[in-house]
Amino acid sequence: MKKNRDWLVTGNGQYQACKTAREWDLLRENYRVHRFLTELENLLMDTEDESKYLPEIRTLVRRLIVNSYWVQSQYLEASPQTGTSVLVLYDELGFPFTVQTVTFAPGTKSNIHNHGTWGVIAILKGQEKNTFWKRESNPNSEGGIEQDKIEQTGDLTLFPGDIISFTPDAIHSVEAIGNEPTVTFNIYGETDPTQRLEFDPVNHIARRF
Repeated sequence: MKKNRDWLVTGNGQYQACKTAREWDLLRENYRVHRFLTELENLLMDTEDESKYLPEIRTLVRRLIVNSYWVQSQYLEASPQTGTSVLVLYDELGFPFTVQTVTFAPGTKSNIHNHGTWGVIAILKGQEKNTFWKRESNPNSEGGIEQDKIEQTGDLTLFPGDIISFTPDAIHSVEAIGNEPTVTFNIYGETDPTQRLEFDPVNHIARRF
């Protein structure tokens, strides 16, 4: 099994393997979260289409994971009630990115959703199965609820060292598989709340999430 893979998922439900930076090219001394955040902010400054920089963002995330043991150790135990927990790593008024680690207990599944922005997720521990979907929109909609049909297009299991990235319209659901919790490092752009949706594949509707 090949390790440390990079992936891109788009709105058509397809995923593709991407070039992965070599770890020894990413090694840095004293590379900490503040350097990562500064480099990310500088990369995306004054650009309207942040998604086109997903290859560079994946490289920045991989550099952080390779060099920062602190990031790999920052996570919460999964909640017994929900099977998940979220630890926000950086939160400052006006900062346009969400930076967090997420823990899923074994067997826990998410709903089917998009993020309404770009996202890059690195697997730190465990195994995560991603299932992908594509959307077939119906122009008839009422009260913010759209009559929406989605179709499953495939799935991909991720392992520690893998990094997956999403365009804003990419739709997926995730499940922690195996016998140990899944821990991920997640970073997202600034979410458009009108485009952040969860999908009901039975009743063919999409709601704001």
